[in-house]
Amino acid sequence: MDNNKLFDAEYKFVSLIWEHEPVNSTELVKLCQMSLGWKKSTTYTVLRKLCSRGILSNENATVTAIVKRDEVQKHESEALIERSFGGSLPKFLTAFLNQKKLTPQEAEKLKRIIEEAAE
Repeated sequence: MDNNKLFDAEYKFVSLIWEHEPVNSTELVKLCQMSLGWKKSTTYTVLRKLCSRGILSNENATVTAIVKRDEVQKHESEALIERSFGGSLPKFLTAFLNQKKLTPQEAEKLKRIIEEAAE
């Protein structure tokens, strides 16, 4: 997935596509201008780059994502935990929850997620 790492601006761009796909490339230019403040040339440059990396597809002026949001989120989470917490999920959760209180519903949901992962 390292080939599919998205930088911040790329992630925002691909997020627009995830939200609107399939999207016509002309409409994508308008979305990028409104949401990101990009010019047409910037939109097409980033689109070409991400298509060449196999992240997006632009067939007959219709843009779709080849790499889905959950794949990117999984990779980014794993990279963050590895980089910042030495790969330790318990250290990550401890740091994340240190100043945050969970609702009983959130705590129950996390318990179910952990139990399912342990099976």
